Amino acid sequence: MVQSLDRSQGRTGAAAAVAGEAPATFTGNRALMIEEPLIFEMGQPGRCGVDLPAPLAGAPRGRDRLNGLRRAGEIGLPGLGEPQVVQHYTRLSQKNYAIDMGVYPLGSCTMKHNPRLNEKVARLPGIGDLHPLQPVSTVQGALALIDSLAHWLKTLTGLPAVAMSPAAGAHGEMCGMMAIAAALEARGERAGRRTVLAPESAHGTNPATAAALGFTVKPIPANDRGRVDLDALKSALGPDVAAIMLTNPNTCGLFEDEIVEIARAVHEAGAYFYCDGANFNAIAGRVRPGDLGVDCMHINLHKTFSTPHGGGGPGAGPVVLSAALAPFAPYPWIVKDGDGWRVAEDGAAVDGKPVGRLKAFHGQMGMFTRALAYIMSHGADGLKQASEDAVLSANYVLASLKDVMTPAFDGPCMHEALFDDGFLKDTGVSTLDFAKAMIDEGYHPMTMYFPLVVHGALLIEPTESQAKEDLDLFIAALRSLAERAKSGTATEDFKAAPRFAPRRRLDETLAARKPVLRWRPSNNPPGSDPLKQAAE
Repeated sequence: MVQSLDRSQGRTGAAAAVAGEAPATFTGNRALMIEEPLIFEMGQPGRCGVDLPAPLAGAPRGRDRLNGLRRAGEIGLPGLGEPQVVQHYTRLSQKNYAIDMGVYPLGSCTMKHNPRLNEKVARLPGIGDLHPLQPVSTVQGALALIDSLAHWLKTLTGLPAVAMSPAAGAHGEMCGMMAIAAALEARGERAGRRTVLAPESAHGTNPATAAALGFTVKPIPANDRGRVDLDALKSALGPDVAAIMLTNPNTCGLFEDEIVEIARAVHEAGAYFYCDGANFNAIAGRVRPGDLGVDCMHINLHKTFSTPHGGGGPGAGPVVLSAALAPFAPYPWIVKDGDGWRVAEDGAAVDGKPVGRLKAFHGQMGMFTRALAYIMSHGADGLKQASEDAVLSANYVLASLKDVMTPAFDGPCMHEALFDDGFLKDTGVSTLDFAKAMIDEGYHPMTMYFPLVVHGALLIEPTESQAKEDLDLFIAALRSLAERAKSGTATEDFKAAPRFAPRRRLDETLAARKPVLRWRPSNNPPGSDPLKQAAE
């Protein structure tokens, strides 16, 4: 059934048809809001956008060129011409919210502007056309670029070594925890130290990474200030503890102001301090994690240093390491030999006890280039200002909304403002309803129900990218929604939101538990053709 939008009645054509009303338009479209079928539904048998040469009649020595593996039936791909494919994906792209469209307040994700200078540099000849299998003698500049980025990452974090190959944040976590496991093995303590401490506000990947490596995860509660309960942490430390995995600033948007004492206690217990660097954008240029006692930390280049992220990649998650963990960094390593560079790829030949290879080749060159361009164009003062502006923006949002929404904790925040659902009590409106109503206002919702230590959490990270007038409009929109929810007169509107999106609210629980990941003709019974139904 075509779901055309009826703005005047706030419901789709599908809902209107149920009520016995005619669809708003013949096609189901509403001006530039195009009703788009699946590409499989658009395809026609035998249609193709390219001309392919006819297969050869025979092969040498009379053998089948495909070695007997000829296709017996249809391949099952849609048949379309090139214009149809381009139009289809262009129309789909117009249904997506993006950082280049407006405020993207997704907390803990740092959805910040990607400067076009970075993109230009990444596409320069000699960088954009590199191939990982080129001879090392032909990529000396690329190796120097990676080493230069590594230098600045070590400088910004105050740690002496860095592993550049991890592909993203969670991969970097795995790298850091593998280095910790290897260091414990070298001390002869791997078997006895099986516990990893994880604060309750930790990113979900932290305990998952520790568990994947065979550690037992022990949660550490937060205090009423939203920070690690130091007494609970100290009581949990013992000869069985391998490490703590802590985020700073933490996922409540707060700086762990007892972090030096935490590091001291962890080290006195013979354990290591892993810091999740997802929120480094709040302190880059202001605080060096190495000075706080951190042993290793991954850095999401696609967050702090503005390289594009989302949609599964590409990403990059270099891991900085203390002197104690540096010998266990994975290879390949980039080594300076006189005036040239080489890639040390043989674990037995490098100086140290590397945990092995984590990824093919050395990392994501495009992300490295963009991150280095960002660092060099900002300089030390610019990186410091970016962090300060990110914190200022978050506190501006917090201060502007605290009278109509309920801050989760007292006092100023760091890079993100965290609210709970207290302001929605007895309104009949849930956090999910509130977030869905934001879509009708033209905003991507903030992170919801995370961190878990806050009931009905709404986590807003404006970053440093947004102009004040854009933040003012965003704040005004949230104030309006909060006041409408409290009025008690718009509850049904919240429950029905989003009303103006191409698709209405889904059964998200069912979609998560029973996703349909593959299209089959049987999923679309006869008579379900959108154009045919619109005509009828």
